[in-house]
Amino acid sequence: MSSHNEPAGNPSKPSPDTSHALSAYARWAGMYDAVFTRILRRGRMALAEAANAIGGKCLNVGVGTGLELPMFAPNLRVTGVDLSEPMLEIARKRVAELGLTNVDDLLVMDAHELDFPDASFDVVVAPYLVTILPDPHRSLDEMVRVVKPGGHIILANHIAAESGPVAWAESALAKIGPGLGWDPRFPWSVIGDWLEQRNDVTLVERRTLPPLGLFALIHMQKR
Repeated sequence: MSSHNEPAGNPSKPSPDTSHALSAYARWAGMYDAVFTRILRRGRMALAEAANAIGGKCLNVGVGTGLELPMFAPNLRVTGVDLSEPMLEIARKRVAELGLTNVDDLLVMDAHELDFPDASFDVVVAPYLVTILPDPHRSLDEMVRVVKPGGHIILANHIAAESGPVAWAESALAKIGPGLGWDPRFPWSVIGDWLEQRNDVTLVERRTLPPLGLFALIHMQKR
């Protein structure tokens, strides 16, 4: 398993500024598992189950500390990428300690500019990623590019409530959101509008996830 990789880059279209997210997750790396393992577990399980049913080659974008890696079945050959080297170091230790032989690589890479050829993977998963990205549409475009025709893109993500107490709480959290590295007011329209603009991607499933329906599983397929 490779220890790192640097994306080739696209000089004609500069990558968005990811420095804020990078610094936020460098701060979070050491305590991420303790804080988020339980609350995000059901979403990771749902994402892994959907990917396991597909099989083949899987790209895990935003693999972080690799909490979902043990959930993937042996029939899934997994490559994980993340912008945060401190997070990846924890993921590498997890892979080694658990003997996860289906994990082929864990690479340093920007989700806005995936350094893989077109149509490289059968399925792309992104657990709790797009809310922290400066340019979610660009990253989603990249996921479509690297997945094979007929392949799948599966997200587990927070989707903001439109009204009620949860929406009020999200507005309050937005004041500290930048320090957490994510936006609690992330609306469905970010993904929904993107889907409407693409004629090569179909929404297969969107369902809420526990706890309290704060998160959603979003399953899409490339035509």
